[in-house]
Amino acid sequence: MTDQSRRIARVLLDSPLPQLDRLFDYALPAELGDVPRGVRVRVPLRTAGRLVDGYVVELDTEDDADRPLSEVDSVVSQVPVLPDRLYRLARRAADRAAGSASDVLRLVIPKRQVRVEKAWTADSPTPVPSDDALAAARSVIGAYDGLDEVLDHGRRAAVEAIPVFHEGEPGWAALLASAAAHTLASGRSSILVVPDHRDLDHLLAALALVVPTEAVARYDSRQTNPDRYRAFLRSLENAPCVVVGNRSAVYAPVQAGLVAVWDDGDPLLGEPLAPYVNARDAALLRQEQEDSALLFVGHTRTTDVERLVAHGWLHDVRAARRVLPRVVLSTPQEMDAPTAQRMPSSAFLSARNAAAEGPVLVQVSRPGFAPSLVCAECRAPARCAHCGGPLGAKHRGAVPVCAWCGRGARAWACPACSSTKLRLASSGSERTADELGRAFPGVRVIVADSAHPVDRVSDKPSLVVATRGAEPLADGGYRAIVLLDGPRMLQAPDLRIGEACLRWWSNAAALAAPGAPIHLVGVDGSIAKALATWNQASYARGELAERAPLHMPPAARVALVEGSTAAMGRALAALTELALPADAVLGPVPLESDDYPPRVRALVRFDYGAGARVAGALRAAVVAEAVAARRGKGKSTRSALSVRLDILDPEL
Repeated sequence: MTDQSRRIARVLLDSPLPQLDRLFDYALPAELGDVPRGVRVRVPLRTAGRLVDGYVVELDTEDDADRPLSEVDSVVSQVPVLPDRLYRLARRAADRAAGSASDVLRLVIPKRQVRVEKAWTADSPTPVPSDDALAAARSVIGAYDGLDEVLDHGRRAAVEAIPVFHEGEPGWAALLASAAAHTLASGRSSILVVPDHRDLDHLLAALALVVPTEAVARYDSRQTNPDRYRAFLRSLENAPCVVVGNRSAVYAPVQAGLVAVWDDGDPLLGEPLAPYVNARDAALLRQEQEDSALLFVGHTRTTDVERLVAHGWLHDVRAARRVLPRVVLSTPQEMDAPTAQRMPSSAFLSARNAAAEGPVLVQVSRPGFAPSLVCAECRAPARCAHCGGPLGAKHRGAVPVCAWCGRGARAWACPACSSTKLRLASSGSERTADELGRAFPGVRVIVADSAHPVDRVSDKPSLVVATRGAEPLADGGYRAIVLLDGPRMLQAPDLRIGEACLRWWSNAAALAAPGAPIHLVGVDGSIAKALATWNQASYARGELAERAPLHMPPAARVALVEGSTAAMGRALAALTELALPADAVLGPVPLESDDYPPRVRALVRFDYGAGARVAGALRAAVVAEAVAARRGKGKSTRSALSVRLDILDPEL
């Protein structure tokens, strides 16, 4: 470095402002010494007149020492928490979603814990699975055609999980753990992503059988801040490890040899914070960047994954020897009966016989006792007089309570017929347990829902009434499963409700003991056929074929744009230069709100090939509006324009 040159740090600011989502040049004063890439720093923000946090992304030197540059104020820590591969992944994910890279990193990099950092040595030994563990892992992997080639050659695959148990844990957990052990034995790291804490506990139990404990780095929202930071630092080390956690674990800063996502259709894998990147999309971006193996594992097939399979982007991996659960559908007589019972006689007799041998699972749609009430005279839905929310009852004879505002309705009267009598219109988990408890005398009844979490039940005779997704594991599997409320579930106002119901029912069916009957009550058609034949991929193909002519996701990408009328006009004008189809933009339409100036909403549909151009144009529009507001041209404190790509179907 010559006398006229100086060191430059290009810093990414930790700021939610869209106009600051770029690298800023700062001079590095000599007194700071050696500053590695990826470390946290504090730098002055001239327009705000204060210090802000940031990360050193690039280091350089320049000869133009006369260029006015602010200096880095301080180095917060010498630990490089932002390696280049993590920054590139965050940048790509943010650009695809028309968001900010700092918003992605805020979900990934925990707050600094000084004591944890000082105790960190970064010299963990390289863990190696035992020979017995590797043999067990190879046995599980060998049950799937071509899965070993996918893992060894860094390919992408959609894997249909075998609905069996392995060492007391679900078969899918054993599959992910075995794939991680296989990858760890080759000296590479793995990232295993699951939707919630229940799945995480099953996966950790399966990993304990085949992977050394010191090799597991757990990313969990239930962890304390020190534990979370300790796991993050472990993933920064060169020694390979197995990162296991929820949706943010997909960004773990390891050099991954495997990324596996379980049950990618679960909405919990969709990030609720900006820029709203789904873990599935982040995993796809990561695989392209690192050439790692990529697995989407599930009992069902989402339309998003099926689209990639149809395009040849994902291999279709199935069991070498398929295991088909014994699904029993309702008979035409039961479907057509004018006074159809909630649990038909065939399902009732099957459950009663199985309850004499072991646990029986009854899946219901909703928790509570009676989630909804109706007028006893005219059957009009009972609504809260204050907010219009639905009234429910916690038990028989209880005062009706609003599900929205929580107010009691002691003096309720029907606005249609003035009747003061109410009728229980639905049965939640507690009411179902109460009714079945009387029908199954002497059998223990267990309620499993959000208010009564149960992880596992014994193999003793019992009746387990659970809401969807809250079903506990049963030792040896359930001797019978009854899936109730199917027609009610399918009535939800969601374009993907059929896909979601098939996923709920398939995951519940996978908990059955070998040969145990699984009764799907009151449902017929293609979705019932897909469950009965255990061919969920065919249902996904049918759904995808119906969506393609309508340009609905995932056949096309959709952006949701909201803002003032003027800002919306400028954003849509920028899109006209991209030569999108004439019907690409739906709207804008006014929003029902008290905002001033009034806000409008529009949907933009576009092909995947135009994704980068559309996202770039919308992001530029957001930045332009933010800059204009900063200069005093906008009077509202709310963002003049907001963009969200790849929105969920209910938002359509």
